[in-house]
Amino acid sequence: MPTAVIDGHAHLHDFDDPEPVVRKALESGVARIVSVGMDAASNRRSITLADRFPSVVLPAVGYHPWSVRAEQVEETLAEIRRLLPRCVALGEVGLDYRVKVKKELQRQVFRRVLESAAQLDKPVIVHSRFSHQRCLSMVREAGVRRAVFHWYSGPLDVLEEILAAGYYVSATPALAMHTKHRPAMERAPLDRILVETDAPVAYQGRPAEPAHVWITLKALAALKDLSLEETARRTTRNAEIFFGLRPRDEASSCDCP
Repeated sequence: MPTAVIDGHAHLHDFDDPEPVVRKALESGVARIVSVGMDAASNRRSITLADRFPSVVLPAVGYHPWSVRAEQVEETLAEIRRLLPRCVALGEVGLDYRVKVKKELQRQVFRRVLESAAQLDKPVIVHSRFSHQRCLSMVREAGVRRAVFHWYSGPLDVLEEILAAGYYVSATPALAMHTKHRPAMERAPLDRILVETDAPVAYQGRPAEPAHVWITLKALAALKDLSLEETARRTTRNAEIFFGLRPRDEASSCDCP
């Protein structure tokens, strides 16, 4: 039977009406969607959506480096600590050294949310743009047991350290369209890769949605010279292990597109 797959990273809070998006995902064979937060408002919306779509939308709360504002840090971190026990992961959090937010403030926030994740043994979804080595060092220093480096397109030597630490990387639909994403996904073993969409980010001008995780899966299957079914089955199991989810009964899933 076909696999009921998981979109491991989508920003459902960014959709004006997420219901048709979730429905389309379910019809395509995407059984679960990790709804990732970026700030206080999106974190609350992720929780609300999880309540609205139980067992389908899985909430994660985070503090994206683009969202960090000095005057909001304490309130946002306090709310993350309050909501995190209800979530499958902490995320999206990390560092982005291309944005204008002060690097030291980013590091302070990242360090504190990592401490919260480590205390609760929650997996962490890491944004590491232009900061791969520093993010990895901070995740390890915090004692985080499970981390995924989201949309990893960074240096291969850092990738080897990520894998050696027992962490994961994730692939997006960019794998089907941009060569920059391919080397890391080619090097990483399939059992350390999660698949996602980062919806509603646009790829070649087309906004993504969770149903498009099949684009990621098809590109990854071609890269690994495996069947779509095997790639879907194995990456879904990766996500279940990473997020601490029970395997979903595959008998009711939809056919692979």
